[in-house]
Amino acid sequence: MPHIEIAAEHIFGFVTNTLLSAWVVLLIWLVVGMVVLKGKSLVPSFLQNVIEVVVEGLLSMMSGVFGSRHEAEKYLPIIGTIFLFVLTSNWLGIVPGVGSLGFFEMKEGGKVFVPFLRSGASDLNTTLALALIALFSVHVIGIGAIGAKKHFGKFFTFKSPIDFFVGILEFISEIAKMISFSFRLFGNVFAGEVLLIIMAFLAPYVVPVPFLGLELFVGFIQALVFAMLTTVFISLATTHH
Repeated sequence: MPHIEIAAEHIFGFVTNTLLSAWVVLLIWLVVGMVVLKGKSLVPSFLQNVIEVVVEGLLSMMSGVFGSRHEAEKYLPIIGTIFLFVLTSNWLGIVPGVGSLGFFEMKEGGKVFVPFLRSGASDLNTTLALALIALFSVHVIGIGAIGAKKHFGKFFTFKSPIDFFVGILEFISEIAKMISFSFRLFGNVFAGEVLLIIMAFLAPYVVPVPFLGLELFVGFIQALVFAMLTTVFISLATTHH
């Protein structure tokens, strides 16, 4: 039976296989960005076409939430970065070699296989960090849009007992958002990773292929949900009430 580890495994020093995977994702998009910018032209290449389709798709969905194209373009950098990072991280987990190339180490009296790379979102630390970045950005944007007094007045107000109670509920919901963000993404990606490991162990040929397709779809949906929820939260944070 294959060994399944919830916590990320250490490769060397403080570097875990999920952290190394996150660095690979960042390197991929750094290279893609440099290639697209260098080769940008009025007659786009295939790669430029793909990037433009992704950007236009995101802007279209964001415009529906914000109500204007201008607002969507304003917040595209943070939301687009989150979407592309989560999507690439999810899909990297099913690339051949990821999760299957590694080394053995002694643990609990036996040999345990440790992969060099593992999907970043299969580590709760990564998803929690993403949730914190997203929600911190939401509050910073909210303060910039309507001012600190009005923004924090949504959570702490003494106008009336009802407003005070509603504000406390809103404050609790902010903590719930962080938990929901991190555990939803972690749970779906980790469950998919476990499913693929089990299927590959029980039936290594042909049978896992449909499940790979399913994980591609789930990885896309989870990235889209994370990005669109961030969009909704930013939209709410930039309104006065």
